[in-house]
Amino acid sequence: MPNLKVVDMTGKEVGEIALSDAVFAAEINESVLHSAVKSYLANQRQGTQSTLTRTEVSGGGRKPWRQKGTGRARQGSTRAPQWTHGGIALGPKPRSYRFTLNKKVKRIAMHSALSSKVADNAMIVVSEIKNAEYKTKTMAAMLKALGSEKKALVVLPEVDRMTAKSMANIPGVKTAYVNTLNVYDILNCDKFIVAKEAAEKIQEVYA
Repeated sequence: MPNLKVVDMTGKEVGEIALSDAVFAAEINESVLHSAVKSYLANQRQGTQSTLTRTEVSGGGRKPWRQKGTGRARQGSTRAPQWTHGGIALGPKPRSYRFTLNKKVKRIAMHSALSSKVADNAMIVVSEIKNAEYKTKTMAAMLKALGSEKKALVVLPEVDRMTAKSMANIPGVKTAYVNTLNVYDILNCDKFIVAKEAAEKIQEVYA
């Protein structure tokens, strides 16, 4: 059972937390992590790209010249794909790229992602992450004290608009809640900063 120290917003150690082996010390399955990330990115795609086929391009209703006797290749329309201003052959059309993973695979992926952060010493548990006012400076000072200078994912136990808004302007920082966590965001961050209450909830949900 991995034990992590708990620090306050100034980086001072204030205690320790015991983490579940099933959630934070599971075997890291890279194949499942790849599938989870691929699914997440595919589901973000809008799939709205569209090209006009020869039936959709304006014009081209008249045969450009007679079928025989001109010496030129036969043509039925000036909007065929080989013509300038013609339609696009086999171009992209609106479609959904979405695909889903089954629940068991999603759970294994989440366990692997969380365990990888503990294994890399990239998870920081903070006793409480809270801001009394809309002030980015306070949150920036906290991140600096915790040694988070690059990309960070800050996990809050419940919706806290003031704290989340205070971090919204900090480059590379993303906030999430226990119920909005996803594998991609966990793997994409350099520091995984979790409020103690949020860490306990994560254990309850994914144990």
